[in-house]
Amino acid sequence: MKKLTGQDRSITRNWRPATQAIRGGTVRSHFGETSEALFLTSGYAYDCAGDAAARFAGEQKGMTYSRLQNPTVEMLEERIALMEGAEACRAMATGMAAMTAALLCQLQMGDHIVAGRAAFGSCRWLTDTLLPRFGITATIVDGTDTDAWKAAIKPETKLFFFETPANPTLEIVDLEAVCRIAKEAGVLTVVDNAFATPMLQRPMDYGADIVAYSATKMMDGQGRVLAGAVCGTDKFINETLLSFTRNTGPTLSAFNAWVVLKGLETLDLRIRRQSENALQVAQFLKSRVDRTLYPFLPSHPQYDLATKQMTAGGTILSIFVEDRAQAHGLLDALQLIDISNNIGDSRSLMTHPCSTTHAGLSAETRAEMGVEEGMLRLNVGLEDPLDLIDDLDRALKAVGL
Repeated sequence: MKKLTGQDRSITRNWRPATQAIRGGTVRSHFGETSEALFLTSGYAYDCAGDAAARFAGEQKGMTYSRLQNPTVEMLEERIALMEGAEACRAMATGMAAMTAALLCQLQMGDHIVAGRAAFGSCRWLTDTLLPRFGITATIVDGTDTDAWKAAIKPETKLFFFETPANPTLEIVDLEAVCRIAKEAGVLTVVDNAFATPMLQRPMDYGADIVAYSATKMMDGQGRVLAGAVCGTDKFINETLLSFTRNTGPTLSAFNAWVVLKGLETLDLRIRRQSENALQVAQFLKSRVDRTLYPFLPSHPQYDLATKQMTAGGTILSIFVEDRAQAHGLLDALQLIDISNNIGDSRSLMTHPCSTTHAGLSAETRAEMGVEEGMLRLNVGLEDPLDLIDDLDRALKAVGL
């Protein structure tokens, strides 16, 4: 059988992200298929015992086991790396597998990290609960306070970890400033870029070392599969991260990789349309509730920074009503928008973070993060924004707003 044929990266790396999202990393078999092939196999056969030994010794190129390599997964990894402007990428089974691996693969007992306070609930569990079990300490800072990052550095500090925009408070971290502080101190930066994706923001352009994703979100974007990814240098991915994933097994399935590849083909179109819809919905909501947080609303406290770092505001916004009872009442009155804790979907989804995504955190931690009982997070989808506004208007009236 004729070998798989790939691309010349010297050509593909010069393509723009919208082109890379469709064609980057494509490898074709002898059949010449236009859509990426789905390789559902756990293992690989060798022509002779010597080939097997050479591959395991790293002396011969080729695949050994789908926990380490799979043609479909490798196409996804190459595509995301190209879009991100990274040298390499490693795909994971979930977004949290990606976050966990990006941290644990390079930390050990006695190390220290600095992390942004506003984060997805499970990411705060990593910094507040998991890492301390292994003797790794964390200082939590206000991510919007650039001076706080510098002040938190200790001799044993190994990395900065943050997301921007943050989930669900939409806080923005100054990528350029914080990454510069890290480099001056010899500290690596790990940035969760799931809300923006490479289409709206590329943290490596501002000096970030490692970028992690929940590809479940906008990259798939249609609520179908779980996936994650970690991007970085060839050295980091292949010498630091690979040994961790090889032996702990947070492996992305070939089928899920194929689905995300299909999702990436429409990512540029979806995220820009959804961002337009989100801005329109946010403009409606800001006159109806106490607070509306959306990065591209001029009322956002970091509007200037958001518009500097991002090309659009993204799909997520948050609003604040009086309390949990009013928030739940509003959710129950929705007729079009689904109550769901997921984000990045082409369907509009709304959730109450205090009782879902951040329920596992203490009330004190939620208060520190700005996650209040009256907060609601809305993922704005591809529906007609006027229909979404009508639905929200009915629900707001139902709870006296």
